[in-house]
Amino acid sequence: MDSSVFRLRDPRPYQIITLASLLAYGVLALGFDVAPARIGVLAATAVGAQFVLTKAFRLPFFDARSALISSFSLALLLRTPSHSTAMAIAVVAVASKFLLRWQGRHVFNPTAFGLVVALLFFDDAWISPGQWGSGALVAFAAACVGTFVVHRSARSDVTWAFLAFYVTVLLSRAVWLGDPLAVPLHTLQSGALILFAFFMISDPKTTPNSRAGRVVFALLVALGAAWVHLGLHANNGFVWALIPVSLLTPAINHFLPGRAFQWTSAPNVGSSNTGENHETTHAGHRRHSNTGGRFRPAGAELLRLLRGQGRRQAVQQGIAGGAGPAR
Repeated sequence: MDSSVFRLRDPRPYQIITLASLLAYGVLALGFDVAPARIGVLAATAVGAQFVLTKAFRLPFFDARSALISSFSLALLLRTPSHSTAMAIAVVAVASKFLLRWQGRHVFNPTAFGLVVALLFFDDAWISPGQWGSGALVAFAAACVGTFVVHRSARSDVTWAFLAFYVTVLLSRAVWLGDPLAVPLHTLQSGALILFAFFMISDPKTTPNSRAGRVVFALLVALGAAWVHLGLHANNGFVWALIPVSLLTPAINHFLPGRAFQWTSAPNVGSSNTGENHETTHAGHRRHSNTGGRFRPAGAELLRLLRGQGRRQAVQQGIAGGAGPAR
């Protein structure tokens, strides 16, 4: 593993609160076409799959936060009359983090992967565009922006870059064709766009490590989404574009290298070849040393400190006896 690991304060609890609040407001006030029972089924299935796979892969630390974010995002976007289909998609989304990996990272954002699988293989599933009204969109966007600002997310740059590129493409096309600005503005009034920008493309475990790489990544996704929407006249261009571009992340990291990423939800977060959780590394499993970027086991570190203390006491006793330290 790269010795220079980037860590940041964990924004996932606030993301969970934001998504849960939007779901509650949507169901109670806006009449979202999703029953509370469906939300509970998705959350229970995703968290259960996370728990079972954590045990199956013998990982030392169970973390339900990523699974909850995926389940709430699916509840907002995925539509199906079947509980069994919804449960299957939730399992597929969570399992993708464990099964589809490259160099210690999962390849795809789990929500986006689950939605693509739903569109490809389930006849009774589709994605809701999420037309929630201007008031709800503004409030949700403000909450998402607030979460990013509070936590200074290391992946906020890919969100802003994607939005800038995508808006530029839509506005440029409208100017080129002589369309009124109301046309691209209507396209941008989509809850799916906000969810995608703040909860899918910004996934720090599936985006490139360097800022330059993330800008390239955002540009490719924006162009791909615009091509699906405007060229193919198809829906769901965001997820269709994100999945193939995610396959390019290892190549982007190779040509535009940067520091790796880890969550910091527990003290003394480290890494192990056999015990790394898929979202949060196990607390106290190993401690990172400042010498040469190597990892030193916690027991060996304690022994080194005790030996150093013993040498200092011996030197002090020698000085008190008039001997002085050896040169």
